[in-house]
Amino acid sequence: MRSPQASLADGHVVPRNDIGRLMIAALGLLLLIGLGLGSLVLGVRAIHPLTAIEAFLSYDPTLRDHIIAWDYRLPRLTLAVLCGAAFGVSGALIQAAMRNPLADPGLLGVNSGAAFFVTLAVGVLGWQSIDAYLWAALAGAIVVTLLVYAIGAAGRDGATPVQLVLSGVALSAVLGGIGSAVTLLDPQAFEAMRQWSVGSVSGRDMHAVSAITPFIATGLVVALVVARPLNALALGEDFARSLGADILKTRILVVVSVTLLAGAATAAAGPIGFIGLMVPHAVRWLAGPDQRWIILLTMVFSPVLLLAADIVGRLVLPSAEIEAGIVTAFLGAPVLILMARRSKASGL
Repeated sequence: MRSPQASLADGHVVPRNDIGRLMIAALGLLLLIGLGLGSLVLGVRAIHPLTAIEAFLSYDPTLRDHIIAWDYRLPRLTLAVLCGAAFGVSGALIQAAMRNPLADPGLLGVNSGAAFFVTLAVGVLGWQSIDAYLWAALAGAIVVTLLVYAIGAAGRDGATPVQLVLSGVALSAVLGGIGSAVTLLDPQAFEAMRQWSVGSVSGRDMHAVSAITPFIATGLVVALVVARPLNALALGEDFARSLGADILKTRILVVVSVTLLAGAATAAAGPIGFIGLMVPHAVRWLAGPDQRWIILLTMVFSPVLLLAADIVGRLVLPSAEIEAGIVTAFLGAPVLILMARRSKASGL
């Protein structure tokens, strides 16, 4: 007999108990550890794994490989883990709250709003530090999230998933055009933002990591707290109310978490797209519709994707690098097309 959980998975094979999900999580952690080690040793200049380990156990500032591993690749690795988890979980929350498998911070304009406010902060106010980027990105994320919902809700049918996506895409295009115009007014001021604007975890130091960690950690905790009421909300608002779920409080917490996660990650790594679209959808296909497991597994597999994209970007060219945001876009666009062509989406 098929379990209710299996039937909610739209015909896909998902684990019938937590053992299967724990195995998936263990596999993800192994991949994360392996890619983490690869992030430390792979690049234009390869480092022997033992040398990378020695750099952490007995750092020698006179050795070039130790400097590369400790001062350059460790912040890059840590940032990829934090930002990957932030982008992925924010996408999972938006998909669950809006019951829309095509939603993610990029499609709904959250990343674009954060990036646009950072552009204004640099071009108008002359801000250049990660601390300044952070507050501008958080403000942009929440303003654009509310604006997209307001525009989508203005139609006759209310804030339907299709209208929200269309509103987000349209607003992202407008903000992108205005941001490009602001950039052209003073190209020198934005030279340092060139790499950031396409999405990259390279060129950052541990100060950037320490600046965003409290915001991302808080956002992840809020996401875990809101996971259970999101399960009730997925069954419909009327049924959720009958179960005692506070729908307004749940949606407010979702907005708070998405703002903290997407805003902080965008401030540090730029507007990296498609992670919040691909990973939650794949996790839902593997593990079923329980939002608690979706959020937990997304925390594991989203950094896996971003680390893999970052490593591929380092190795694809012999003497240069491709930013991780370009690699994820290259992977994500076909995924979005395939998802849009499906008649139904799994587990929503």
